[in-house]
Amino acid sequence: MATPNRSTHAPPASIATFPNDLPSVPAILERISVQGAQLSSMQEEDYYESRLALLASARALVQALETPRETMIKHIWAQLAAQVSLTLLYEAGLFQAMAEKGDRSMTVGGCAEAIKMDPKLLARLVRHLGAMGYLKETDEDEYAPTNFSRAMSLRIIGDGCPCVINGLFNTLGKFSAFIKARDNQMVLSHTDTPLRYAENTDLDVCGWMRSLGLGTHLNNHMSGYHQGRPSWMDKNMYPVEERLIQGADPNNDAPFLVDIGGSTGHDLAEFLAKHPGHPGKLILGDLPDVIGEIQELDPRIERVPYDFHTGQLYKGARAYYLHSVLHDWPDPVCVSILENVVAAMKPGYSRLLINENVVPDRGTDWRVTAEDVMLLIEFSSPGERSRADWVRLLEQQAGLRIVQIWHGGNGGEILIECELLEGASI
Repeated sequence: MATPNRSTHAPPASIATFPNDLPSVPAILERISVQGAQLSSMQEEDYYESRLALLASARALVQALETPRETMIKHIWAQLAAQVSLTLLYEAGLFQAMAEKGDRSMTVGGCAEAIKMDPKLLARLVRHLGAMGYLKETDEDEYAPTNFSRAMSLRIIGDGCPCVINGLFNTLGKFSAFIKARDNQMVLSHTDTPLRYAENTDLDVCGWMRSLGLGTHLNNHMSGYHQGRPSWMDKNMYPVEERLIQGADPNNDAPFLVDIGGSTGHDLAEFLAKHPGHPGKLILGDLPDVIGEIQELDPRIERVPYDFHTGQLYKGARAYYLHSVLHDWPDPVCVSILENVVAAMKPGYSRLLINENVVPDRGTDWRVTAEDVMLLIEFSSPGERSRADWVRLLEQQAGLRIVQIWHGGNGGEILIECELLEGASI
């Protein structure tokens, strides 16, 4: 393996043992004090953005106090060790077993008996999870659950670990080799991806996960990713009543909201719960394998096997909805997907709602940047688009007009509302 070039002006090795930004600590502590006082005076339903602001300050404090050596060890040892430990113990049933005990501590021996694991092996793994704060060490070889470990007993949270470790770890490890083999150039192609390179497969991420028996895990992970974020369909974000329900065809058989590539229907289930008085039909369309994985879904939501690379089955719906679909694909494929939607839209009536990120010019949230890099690794896609990117794709290539971009606050969802561009054709 080639050794990176080293500058003759490299800093002294001692820099790795000094805090990253000690002078900033007093200002960060002052900010934390103010933000903490504000948060403690708020009602739980109002503190979402304030909590995130305080969390960002707390993260900045840790980063300022850590030395470069500590940061490096945290990323390549501690977090990787935690990730593989979480995956193994989740699949073994540890978090489910602990959740059944409520808040009570369990000994390593008791845990080992419950999940049929070598107690010496288990002791080493949970000791690290305790050191990382994922479990609470209450005595020698004894641990109590945390909110995180309780949540890990839920499939919408825990299933994310096998997706990454069992499904994508090899791809992540070979991403560097993939880029080097392409002369350090970014590749935007759904047929030339790090996943295909690493696994010698023609499958995309969804197909690859299903081939490994992780299709349901991936669906659950996508549902878990959405949990707790302000939603576009909340009353304080997108005015569903005013923009969609009013003026909609009242016929019960008329298509009202068509969720294109909507996985197992979690978005439509949420919409139905929040807007039960909607007119017309809610329609979920996704690949037959995905539709077949649905275990629970309100029967009022119509399930239709559908490939969004083909013509739209429902014409003249009040709204067509794409959630985290277009960021998987390069522009030419997105135009093809959108063409199928545009051909089905009714001028002056239909809306296209795109539920994705709009990357700001600066100060992008770390969750957005993380998702963007993962999309690059998984799909060789453009990933998360800026406003200029969306204008270029939707208005200049796809025959649509952006009516408005609705923001759900820091870390919340973003909804791009579109209508047909008058006189446009693609």
